[in-house]
Amino acid sequence: MKDSHIKNIPHNVTEIILESVSDGVFTVDKKWCITSFNRAAEEITGVSREEAIGKQCCEVFRSNMCEMNCALRRTMKSGIPYVDSSTYIVNFEKRRIPVTVCTSLLKDVKGIIIGGVETFRDMSMVEELRRELDERYQVGDIISRSKSMRKIIKILPKIANNDSTILIQGETGTGKELIAQAIHGLSPRKEKPFMAINCGALPDTLLESELFGYKAGAFTDAKKDKPGLLALAEGGTIFLDEIGDVSSAFQVRLLRVLQERTFTPLGGTKPVKIDIRVVAASNKNIDQLVKDGTFRQDLFYRINVMQLEIPPLRDRKEDIPSLVTYFINKFNKLQRKVVSGISHEVLESLMSYEYPGNVRELENIIEHAFILCPKGQIELHCLPDIVSQSSDLETSQSIDDVKKSVEAKLIISALKRHNYNRLEAARDLGMHKSTLFRKIKTLGIDLPKTDGRSKQKDFS
Repeated sequence: MKDSHIKNIPHNVTEIILESVSDGVFTVDKKWCITSFNRAAEEITGVSREEAIGKQCCEVFRSNMCEMNCALRRTMKSGIPYVDSSTYIVNFEKRRIPVTVCTSLLKDVKGIIIGGVETFRDMSMVEELRRELDERYQVGDIISRSKSMRKIIKILPKIANNDSTILIQGETGTGKELIAQAIHGLSPRKEKPFMAINCGALPDTLLESELFGYKAGAFTDAKKDKPGLLALAEGGTIFLDEIGDVSSAFQVRLLRVLQERTFTPLGGTKPVKIDIRVVAASNKNIDQLVKDGTFRQDLFYRINVMQLEIPPLRDRKEDIPSLVTYFINKFNKLQRKVVSGISHEVLESLMSYEYPGNVRELENIIEHAFILCPKGQIELHCLPDIVSQSSDLETSQSIDDVKKSVEAKLIISALKRHNYNRLEAARDLGMHKSTLFRKIKTLGIDLPKTDGRSKQKDFS
């Protein structure tokens, strides 16, 4: 019994430590065959030590990194260790497990390289918590952590539950149609059609034909009846994008649709009754158009039952990291690629850019990066020149410097939004006011002499 007990004791302290840690640890030789495999590696992968040792690591882990972007292979080739690379492995149950890996060279007592060593940590619980948190800040394809957008996301279910007409205003590319789709998707009409039309892209004659449809013989090429989008949206939602661009004459036709929920197809003689929900949007300020006399006041009152103002991306830059992650996941699926994320230098550049094209432009930037960096991590040279040149980041900056720079930009942005009222800015950022005060001091952020509450209040 005593001899049997001794046999179960690991031969040295190093082995005891490796068997005790919760991170998986394995080593490979120069031919990529596994030479050691600790207890945690067995538990995470579901593969026994006896089964793993002697096999090539790619046979055991079946990671998305194995074929194209193996961190251990890069370490063995360059001699540079990699820390916290994100990937996933496939366990014996064929379930994907998110992990972070660290790699380094394996040397003998004489300093000769004999292989490589990799540690990996199961991030399943962290990913689950992250998904739960993300759900708090996401409705459909709308993702935001900014206070202004969270207010909109919070009231969307209430808006969706009634049939009132909604006016969504915001710059081009801010995601007005996504808001309209979310309203439809949360509404009792979600099983019915969602039809969208850009009113500013068509002349009156084509716009009327597309919306109202026509009867056979209405014009030369009208061989048979064609239903318009209003008829096709029956029971569902019609989204009238860029409604501020329609002519005064066509505004009269729209007014009747909104007032009576009826329309007459081109060439028709009888009005058609419709059951639809109307959501309108514009990148122009409709209030100002009414004052200028280019938009009918009675139509404005019909569409302005509930108004939502979508802030531009430059005013909610705290959303950029989440949006980048969303777009990377999206393009990985669409293009079957394995882009793992972005470098800190790329994040700095993305946070420094002003986005005249808003969220749509950010999506285009990530798609551009996918073309130049189809695998691994997106680096600075993968970005369009106009974006990469927006940052004055020097390559000598450390990761901590980058993090501080990004954090400072987010804090300054929140302070500006609230006229330098630090209490409101702290609430917006989701932190205690004393934490914000400490960060302002630590990051060396300059503040005006007065805050947003009182012109006499001194910060000093």
